Amino acid sequence: MSSPPPTDRSLNFRYPQRASNWQLRTRTLQFGRRPLLMGVINVTPDSFSDGGRFLAAEAAVDQGRKLAAEGADLLDIGGESTRPYADVVATEEELRRVVPVIAQLAREVSIPISIDTSKAAVARAALAAGAELINDVTGLAGDPAMIGVAHETKAGVCAMHMQGTPQTMQDDPRYGNVVEEIFEYLKQRRDALLAAGIERERICLDPGIGFGKTHQHNITLMAHCGRFHELGAPVLVGHSRKGFLAKLLRDKEADRDAATAGSALALASQGVQVIRVHNVRMVREALLAFEACGGIDGHERVLAP
Repeated sequence: MSSPPPTDRSLNFRYPQRASNWQLRTRTLQFGRRPLLMGVINVTPDSFSDGGRFLAAEAAVDQGRKLAAEGADLLDIGGESTRPYADVVATEEELRRVVPVIAQLAREVSIPISIDTSKAAVARAALAAGAELINDVTGLAGDPAMIGVAHETKAGVCAMHMQGTPQTMQDDPRYGNVVEEIFEYLKQRRDALLAAGIERERICLDPGIGFGKTHQHNITLMAHCGRFHELGAPVLVGHSRKGFLAKLLRDKEADRDAATAGSALALASQGVQVIRVHNVRMVREALLAFEACGGIDGHERVLAP
């Protein structure tokens, strides 16, 4: 009896619309099989995972150097926590927190820097200090001037989905079909950015894990991230250390870094191009082993001894 023909499990075959690059302000990111890693630096006193550790500029810069040395492909720097029920930060304070850190790291590291903000004034100053892209949890819809800044500066942009605001998003999030509703939202934001003159190759999309979603919503989205490739833009996912991982493990004290690394493998197998993480070393090593053993595209590997 003859064997069935082999099945092509490669990422390009399964996701033919998967974006191969992302144009930033002055450089282009090229994507392979393995996701790029965006290292998180929270220059805040109240972020859910590491609030306060990197509030001082010197500590934040040290963390940026460390993440770059551990293999981060990008650094994402934010000065306002977006955890549930976080307080809003004044523009002047956010600028004070992030601009010196970005300026210093732009001089010291070779990898691109992202500004995590929903304020156009902060984005403009960060880009002037050396940032390459705007990562906006409001999908570039929270500040009417944000799209203009992105267009004028030719920055890369990441538009994220969020139901509500950080102050309301976890009150009672509901969806009829979470994957399809977020797909439609991201499609609308993509089209709005295109209509405003932002080039397609500069747009990245993020389903917003943990932003106005229940535990089950997050799990469902994580399992269906491949769907978002149909939008023709890079997909960025930020699931690192989030509460749904502890709920998944039924242990509030669980090591969320291990759970982050494990679930990153599922994202890699779906061709997600960028994963936003706190522990770059652990996730990078997990992805390297996963790829070497054929876990990303199903192809056999032959490694030199």
